[in-house]
Order: sequence, then structure tokens, then C-alpha cells
Amino acid sequence: MARDVVWLLFLQLVLRPTLVIGINMQMAIKNFRTLHIDYPMVKYPKGFHGYCNGLMAYVRGRLQDWFCPKIHYVVHAPWKDIQKFCEYSESFCENYNEYCTLTQDSFPITVCTLDSKQPPTSCSYNSTLTNQRLYLLCSSKHDAEPIGIIGIY
Repeated sequence: MARDVVWLLFLQLVLRPTLVIGINMQMAIKNFRTLHIDYPMVKYPKGFHGYCNGLMAYVRGRLQDWFCPKIHYVVHAPWKDIQKFCEYSESFCENYNEYCTLTQDSFPITVCTLDSKQPPTSCSYNSTLTNQRLYLLCSSKHDAEPIGIIGIY
């Protein structure tokens, strides 16, 4: 019985960090798909005062955060078209401590930027629709999935 308890403690100490990292990575992948992919593009009612204001209300609610992000990128392309660029990544971005890549293709992207002229109690965003390449963060070096957007090129 004592040996079983020792074995159980050993497994918890060794496997728990791995399980937590796996769960965190799965959440990062899910959040990327939920918060950065909008295909086909959603149309928000006029009451939201533009695409980015509607989207960022959703993003802030999903993140459960009152903070107004200064910039947010949304890709208007199917998941599989974005995902393929993280299948193999040679680059490691030390600033983010993750593998990263630059897409070879350009994608339709909405860039939501926080309006600097707004009351401090609200988050108002400007929308810019563009067609550019993406700097993606990837979940690992091989057979990975996107977990973030660093910027556009």
C-alpha cells in the first residue's frame, strides 16, 4: 500500500506539469480560433457602431477582462488555411518563448485599434480592413497549431 502511495505521488509530481501545460496549450489554440478567426465575417447591428466595437465587446467578454486591448487582429479566412503555416516552424521567437512563422499567403484581416479619443470608461475601436501576411505564434515546432498573432507584414 505504501508503495502505491509513493507511486501515486511520483506520478502527480512528474505528470501534473505536463498535463497543465497541455491543457493551457489547448486553451490557447481554442482561444486563437475563437478570438482571431472570423470566417465568414460576422455583421454586427448598427448599435455596436462598427465591426470592431462589436467584436471587441465579444473578445473582452470571452477573456473576462475589463482591460481594453490596444490592437487586435481578426483573420477572415478558414481555419485550415491559417493552420497549415504552423505545421513546421524553424523559427523560435525568444520574446514570446514560442515558435513562430510568417505566412506565405496574404489574408483578409481586420485590424481593430483602440481609439485614443474616447472617454476612460469605454472602449471604442477603429476598424481597418487589409490584406496582408501574418506573423503567427505556433504551439510547437512540428505539427503545431496557431496560438497567437504577433503582427502583420
